[in-house]
Amino acid sequence: MGIEKVIPTLQDLSLFWPMLSTFGTGQKVTSYNTLITGPKQANETDGPEEMYVILLDNGRTNMLKKPESRQALYCIRCGACLNACPIYKNIGGHAYETTYSGPIGSVITPHLKGMKEYNHLSYASSLCGNCTEVCPVRIDIHELLLINRHEAVKEGDNTMAEKMAWKAWKTVSLHRRLMNLGNGQLKNKMVNRIFTDWTEYRGALNFSQKTFNESWKQQQRMKGKSEATSTK
Repeated sequence: MGIEKVIPTLQDLSLFWPMLSTFGTGQKVTSYNTLITGPKQANETDGPEEMYVILLDNGRTNMLKKPESRQALYCIRCGACLNACPIYKNIGGHAYETTYSGPIGSVITPHLKGMKEYNHLSYASSLCGNCTEVCPVRIDIHELLLINRHEAVKEGDNTMAEKMAWKAWKTVSLHRRLMNLGNGQLKNKMVNRIFTDWTEYRGALNFSQKTFNESWKQQQRMKGKSEATSTK
């Protein structure tokens, strides 16, 4: 088991056990928990001679060192975030071929298996925050997804095409004239040819012929002309 699954005492189980079942399946107590108390005692006839518990690190201590990411280790594996997520509740838990599924799996897996190979999981989210809202131990899951994205970019794990795309997006977003340039058909052609994965299963994106900025200016001009006519 992972090192994060250790609790201080057996008495603490009375808190975590009902919490796990309530948030995971809506039951008071789940039907698949087993208590193993160790090897048989000297006065017992049945039971194992020895018992071994293997604690896996597998990158968990690296997460523990990071003040922002360590809260992901609070997870009790109830599955509430998986059931609430608008993405995972539709595609299933193991769609991305990882051991830990759902939003919390998207947070933990890149740290356990490598940020470069699995940073894409942190991008498979709408960041609606529903996972954080239903988490019984109050892990800021959607914030951790953003932290993973930042870490991936900081380590240079994103592709050159992605870097150029974001640079172009930033340039256009900071200049209103560029935002207004090529409204309607030009934007539709460019975007629908780039985002082919979207249009493969959905209708083509259709941008407005005018941006809100242009429509607002036009309305203000018409309003000015109307007021000028009324004055005359």
